[in-house]
Order: sequence, then structure tokens, then C-alpha cells
Amino acid sequence: MRLFSAEAMRRVDRRAVELGYPSLLLMEAAGRAVAEVASRLFPGARVLVLAGKGNNGGDGLVAARWLAEFGHEVAVWAATGQKGDALAMREALVAYGLRPEPLFPPRELGGFDLVVDALFGTGLSRPLAGEWAALVEAVNASGRPVVAVDLPSGVPFSPHVQASATVALAGLKVENLFSPGRDAGGELWLAPIGMPPAAYEAAGEAPLLLLADELAGLFPKRPANAHKGSVGRVLIAGGYATYTGAPALAALGAYRAGAGLVYVAYPEGAAVSPPLEAVRVPVSEWKGEAFTLAKVEAAAVGMGGGPLGREAARAVLELGLPTVLDADALYPEVLKAYEEAGLPAVATPHPGEAARLIGRTPAEIAARPLDAARELAERYPGLVFVLKGGPSVVSGEGRLFVNTTGNPAMATGGMGDVLSGVVAALLAAGLSPLDAARLGVFWHGAAGDLVGRVGLLASEVAHALPEARSAILTGRVRPPWRRLAPNGAEEGA
Repeated sequence: MRLFSAEAMRRVDRRAVELGYPSLLLMEAAGRAVAEVASRLFPGARVLVLAGKGNNGGDGLVAARWLAEFGHEVAVWAATGQKGDALAMREALVAYGLRPEPLFPPRELGGFDLVVDALFGTGLSRPLAGEWAALVEAVNASGRPVVAVDLPSGVPFSPHVQASATVALAGLKVENLFSPGRDAGGELWLAPIGMPPAAYEAAGEAPLLLLADELAGLFPKRPANAHKGSVGRVLIAGGYATYTGAPALAALGAYRAGAGLVYVAYPEGAAVSPPLEAVRVPVSEWKGEAFTLAKVEAAAVGMGGGPLGREAARAVLELGLPTVLDADALYPEVLKAYEEAGLPAVATPHPGEAARLIGRTPAEIAARPLDAARELAERYPGLVFVLKGGPSVVSGEGRLFVNTTGNPAMATGGMGDVLSGVVAALLAAGLSPLDAARLGVFWHGAAGDLVGRVGLLASEVAHALPEARSAILTGRVRPPWRRLAPNGAEEGA
């Protein structure tokens, strides 16, 4: 399932028309879908529809007509200057018996129970200003619930509408899943509008969404005669005097993700306390021969490595194993060394570490995570990347994936260490770097969703991994949006 940029969606719309599908039908279906969601969520509400000049406003004008048809008391405030399909829908609304009032100056909203925001959609190039900004701020100040068409007006800038629900039309947009649109959108609905399937090909190389039904088949199968040496053995290498918990959490993540045996290598004298089940490998210095006792199929290195993280990564490199590179192993010279060695590797930076790898600032990475993930993969084409965030992005082998699990409660220390252990366990079980990264990120987020609440500990997520695996395999992990079926009901309800 694709995630669309504003430009990609415009290409899809144009292609639909080129194929002979009338754009007026798409607008009609879009507006009706918005009305169906609004009526479902707010039955009997007195509705004010705010309609802008463009196609988003046209969708709102259609929604107003259908809301009236569904029995709602409806008023419409609309901008002037509609053209094309939007103008046709304004004329249809008047013919129906609803005459739009001027959008400006705005009036009191006290007489309405619900606002439909159809002012601006995707592709806004600058912040709202003047009377448009004042209108958005008045909507937010009113305290009225808002259903936004495709995207809350003003996103990705400020001010923007704070919606109670957003209806994404024809496909999910980047802003629906990334902040600030994710925070501003409220409950997310995805609505089909009859777009010709062939039109979607015009989107090009759009990012793909990680979903349970597409990932469940990647879980390693475990035969009846399995033993601890046959289901994946992992080496965790990290730790420093002041960072003793990180390698222990990575080891816990690896075990809970199904590794049969986990070795934890750490500097002598560091008070690392790995799980009781782990094999301890204290080392006097980071050299490959220090791991001769560790018979493993994959490694994870850098967690809590401090100033010795790069040394640990170079020592692990000598083993020639599939490796997860995290935290203090994430330096350009380390990644280049793994690339030159031709080793399968997954790097898991957060925005600060990614900035170090591609010469950007953390703020730039956080503002444009898809671009940053793509640049990481282009800069280090032999590696797969997990750019951690809300949501995380996986990049590699010329493809881009956006995670659909996880929640803000997971913003706590040690969470990335658990993820590194999970991905390492999947590598040890035989998955490719890209598959291990995709499944690991999704699985880790699903575990966080099972126990998600502010105050969540990384160790709790690790312990939730077996139940999350079961939930994924049995179809109990649902995407973070609701889907409107073509008949107007909620799909899967």
C-alpha cells in the first residue's frame, strides 16, 4: 500500500482524467465519503461547511449537499472564485437548495455542532496569513469538533486546523502520518472514491506502508526439532562504564524476538547485567579474536558503546557477519568499512545520528524524514537503514517503507536498543537485511502498542514481543486508520 506526496497524488488525478474518468465523478465520490464519515461520527449534528476556492473546497460543497440529504441541518460559508469542477459543485449545491454564504468576514460558530474543514488540502506552499489564518484560529478557538477533508487546513505550517477526524481521499498522504499533520488530524479515515486502479501507477516510486498482512509471512518458521543452536545465535557488543543498560536491553530484545542463544560482549569493569539467559563475554580490548567463544550468525554493535563504540564496530567487522549498527557505531567511516567489506548490515540511526552520517542538522532530518532516509540509502547504498522516529522509515535496495505501528509513549531510553536486538535476531534467523529491518520495526512498534502508555519502559516492550508476534499472525494488529467501505460502512467493523 502506497503513501502519496501531494505531487504524486496530482499525477494520479491527472492520469485518471487521461484514462477517460471524469474528474467531476471523483469530486462527487470524495464529497460523499466526507459526508458519510461526518454523519457517522456526529449523527444529527448541525454542520457548518467551510469551503475554499480549489478542489478541496469543491469536495466540501459536495459534502454539504450529502449531509443535507442525510438529514443534517447544514450551512455553507464558501470563498468566491471557484472554477471548473468546484464551480460546478457550487452550482449543484444552489440547485439543491443550499446557497453558500460568504466565507469572510467569519461569524460566530456557536450555532453549530460540527465544522467541516474544506479550505485547503495538500500541497500548501506557505503558511496561512491574514484573514485565512484568523479563520483557522477562530475555528480552533471555538472548541467545535472538526472533520477535515484530506488534511487539516494549514498543515504542514502553523497556524493549522486542529481536527477531530480527517478523511484521506483515494489514498493516504505523507502529511496524514507525519507530524504536524499526524497530531492535527485526529481520527484518521481512508475513503475510496472510485479512482481507476491504473491511475495509481502514475504516482511513481511512492513509499510503501508496512502492514501486518504483508509482513506476517516473514516470521521465521520453527520446526519441531528446533534447538538453541538452530534458531539463531546473536552477539551483542557494546557497553561502557556509564552506559551499562543498553547492551542488556538489546540482548533482552534478541531473546524475546526468538534468538536461541545471545552472547553479550562488553568491556571488563563495566557493570553490564545482561539477562540471566545470556552468555557474558567481558573483553579487555575490542578485537575480533575476543569473540572466539561466540558461535553466532549475526551481531549488533554500538549500543551504549560510548567512546569505544567505533572500536567495537571494527572488531565485530572482523567476524564477517550480518550486523546491526546502532548508536556509537554510527559514524561515516564505520559504515563505509562495512560497505567495502560487502557485509549485510542494518543501520538504525535516530535523527541526531543520521545528521552525523549525511552532514545535515537533526532539525532538518526531523522535518523531512523521508528525504533523509532516501539520502542515507543513496549515500551508503550497500546498507539498509532504519531512521527511527514517529513513524520510523526503512530505506534500502532502492525502496522506502513507512512504519504504521508504534506510539509516542515509546519515546523513552533504551527503546532503540531493544529494536537492535530484534533486528539482529531476525538476521541470525536468516532474514535479509531489508526484511529483518521491515519486520523488526513493525514488530517492535506493535509490541509498544500492546502496552502503550506514558511511562512505558523499553524492557516492557521487549517482554511484549511474543504476544505482539501472535497478534500479527492472527490479524489482530490493525493499521492506525479506519477504512470507509464503498457502501458507506466501516470496512472490517
